[in-house]
Amino acid sequence: MQPEPKPGDLIEIFRPLYCHWAVYVGDGYVVHLAPPGEYSGSGASSIMSALKNRAIVKKELLCKVVGNDKYQVNNKQDDKYTPLPPSKIVRRALEKVGKEVRYSLTSQNCEHFVNELRYGISRCDQVKDVLLIAAAYLLAGLPGAIGMSLFRMRQKKNQ
Repeated sequence: MQPEPKPGDLIEIFRPLYCHWAVYVGDGYVVHLAPPGEYSGSGASSIMSALKNRAIVKKELLCKVVGNDKYQVNNKQDDKYTPLPPSKIVRRALEKVGKEVRYSLTSQNCEHFVNELRYGISRCDQVKDVLLIAAAYLLAGLPGAIGMSLFRMRQKKNQ
């Protein structure tokens, strides 16, 4: 059983290929980013916003945004940053409802949006984690690529 979120809590929604983020504003509602014309709970919010480079700030029922996916309250940055008072987080979120905003998968996504509302700091661990994994794969393959290049150079010299 999921504990009832409190106003100002960040909600992490587990989509098949990524996590979508929203801020709980009370009475069963969240504020989140969605592509213009997007239907709730379709699971394509961040992907479609990325393609359009625009998003709409929406206030919708948590159950509709979550759809069939799982979610959790995740205020993971509370140990690093002091959250703003819940009333201020909610007020800031509600002031943005209906506005169209710039969207960037790497610098202005739904996780950046909710962290800005809660802490006043735009931050996204999801992108950082993906970039670190990609760098690890590149670095892991680098010695092999260098070795193959040296091997090919030696072969050409010996021909």
